[in-house]
Amino acid sequence: MAYTYWSNVGIDVQTALGANLTISAITKANPGVVSSTAHGLVNGNYVLLTIVGMFELNGRVARVANKTNDTFELEGVDTTLYTTFVSGTANLITFGASLSTIQGVNATGGEPEFADTTTVHDNVRKRAPTVVSPMTMTMDSFYDPTDAALAQLALATDTKTTRAILLRFSNGTKMVGSAYCSAAGVPTGNAQDIVKTNVSLEFQGLPKVYTT
Repeated sequence: MAYTYWSNVGIDVQTALGANLTISAITKANPGVVSSTAHGLVNGNYVLLTIVGMFELNGRVARVANKTNDTFELEGVDTTLYTTFVSGTANLITFGASLSTIQGVNATGGEPEFADTTTVHDNVRKRAPTVVSPMTMTMDSFYDPTDAALAQLALATDTKTTRAILLRFSNGTKMVGSAYCSAAGVPTGNAQDIVKTNVSLEFQGLPKVYTT
């Protein structure tokens, strides 16, 4: 077993989105294939998806693979059992800032809620999973109002908009997703200690993990 360490970790923040790229179709396959005429994307790009119909993809971030002029794969995303695509767009993400102030990271969420499916014929209660709670990451950050990535998160907090976040680990593993931010830049701490500020990210849909 190989271990992953919280050391030499990059945390990149979206600073810009490209123009809307119209999606005309997404296949139900492993991986899903997107049709988008003359999209201009290259392999390895990350895109933010806004999707109607195939709701499992709405608001999620995916990496481009095996692109042609008019199609590209959603790398690692199995859409076989997803609902049927109706319409949508993709936006190229620019990760133009990287956090250099984070000292601690915690994550919560992902637990399912359950609907009661017990009938009068049962003598043991039955439940089926429905939705899961959103994944939230909280980070302890040093207080630095000049940090470009913290400023971008503060802007997203003020405008109540999402930002794509990309975590890059030293072993090549990556995690990417789109999140609402809570990072007002308010200083916290104790006497004679380093001033810190709180950062919280609530992801929209499950983030995607890539092993390379």
